[in-house]
Amino acid sequence: MSPTAGEYPIFPLSTVLFPGGTLALRIFEPRYLAMVRDCTRDGRPFGVTLLLRGREDSETTTALAIGTLARIVDFNTLPDGLLGIRCSGEQRFHVDHVGTRKDGLLIGKLTLWADEPQMALPPEFFLLSRLAQGLVENLIEGAPEPTKAELDDASWVSFRLAELLPFALGEKQQLLELTDASERLQRIVDALPRFRSDATDADDDSGT
Repeated sequence: MSPTAGEYPIFPLSTVLFPGGTLALRIFEPRYLAMVRDCTRDGRPFGVTLLLRGREDSETTTALAIGTLARIVDFNTLPDGLLGIRCSGEQRFHVDHVGTRKDGLLIGKLTLWADEPQMALPPEFFLLSRLAQGLVENLIEGAPEPTKAELDDASWVSFRLAELLPFALGEKQQLLELTDASERLQRIVDALPRFRSDATDADDDSGT
């Protein structure tokens, strides 16, 4: 059974994918190999949701209702012989209904969220643009250099910081679900002292 209009395969994962984000996966289960084949053939994305209970390979997983579409942009054979895929995050969505295919693949009826309106980065958050640029360049292998338009866009900057800063998964999910880029940026600013404190504590523990 292939998904119909408004339906997409759902891949619950122990990660949060943001619009414009990058996701690399190792694929080995038959249901997900079939999903990759079908999505590649049909030129359709699949939905990624945060795993709420269980494991990715479990038959009894429960996924959260808000997720992000993932479009396969590259694939290769990994050193262990498994299929590797690289995906790019697209629109966010709400899962209205979910069913299970015979092979165990979840098929969700989704309501796609509109992209956040482009908004210039407010002046009080200008330094976050440089932080986002540094994180992208240092943490995402092969990532293109961010453009000036991206670095000036509040949504892009907030999504990259939410993606790349060491937030707990529950915090990342909350940041994904926010629909106001300014509120997302403010929550990130409020959390930055905690990350600096964590780094200082780690240096102390290592004896440096």
